[in-house]
Amino acid sequence: MATHFPIEDILSGCGKCHAELSFDFTFAFQPILDLETRQIFGYEALVRGRQQESAWHVLSQVNDQNRYAFDQACRVKAIQLASELKLDSMLSINFLPNAVYEPAHCIQSTLRAAKQFGFPIESIMFEITESEQVQKVEHLTKIFDYYQKQGFTTALDDFGAGHAGLNTLANFVPNIMKIDMELVRDIHTHTTKQIIVKNLVTMCNQLNVRVLAEGLETRDEVEFFRNLNVHLMQGYFFAKPGFESLPVYDWSDL
Repeated sequence: MATHFPIEDILSGCGKCHAELSFDFTFAFQPILDLETRQIFGYEALVRGRQQESAWHVLSQVNDQNRYAFDQACRVKAIQLASELKLDSMLSINFLPNAVYEPAHCIQSTLRAAKQFGFPIESIMFEITESEQVQKVEHLTKIFDYYQKQGFTTALDDFGAGHAGLNTLANFVPNIMKIDMELVRDIHTHTTKQIIVKNLVTMCNQLNVRVLAEGLETRDEVEFFRNLNVHLMQGYFFAKPGFESLPVYDWSDL
């Protein structure tokens, strides 16, 4: 799909967005499944180069001068492409918290894009990107609190990987917590991981936070989380990210 994103009008209201990006990018989409309802919960938009280059290829070009413009363009492009692909479930967008200097102002391009492309804001989920360390937990909680009040879903990505830890959770309770894939990998054979994850799931249940296991690659990993009543799952076991497309899953495999 040769998709072009005419985003200048949408971004024109963002003062810091006037800086031109010196590189282009697009997205691949990976499904998030709900095994309880046997439906697609949503798709995570994963940044890619125009020639299917990796996320690292794109993110390595982000710096202090273009971080805000890139973050804003990511949101608009993801919403437009999701709309063009007729995505009718949750759209999960990674964002750069250090690029958001004031939540109310920085969300305006997202709201304009959702309106222009007819994409409901209640179907947009924001999650912390794994590529950026959060400088101030207080700033992140301010962003998430504002986003939640606007009707967006919020998610802590890679929980257990360091930057999205208990400190963040103590200050802000998201809608969804994504367990880091390093805790997921081979969990059915790893007693220590099992103890950690079981307690994380219990804690999230008490906080009314939905748990999402990401990075699942084997049936044994899937069954472990299924037995914990974790229903939201994502990973290569179900589908690899589809370049500018929405992969489907054959539920007969489960």
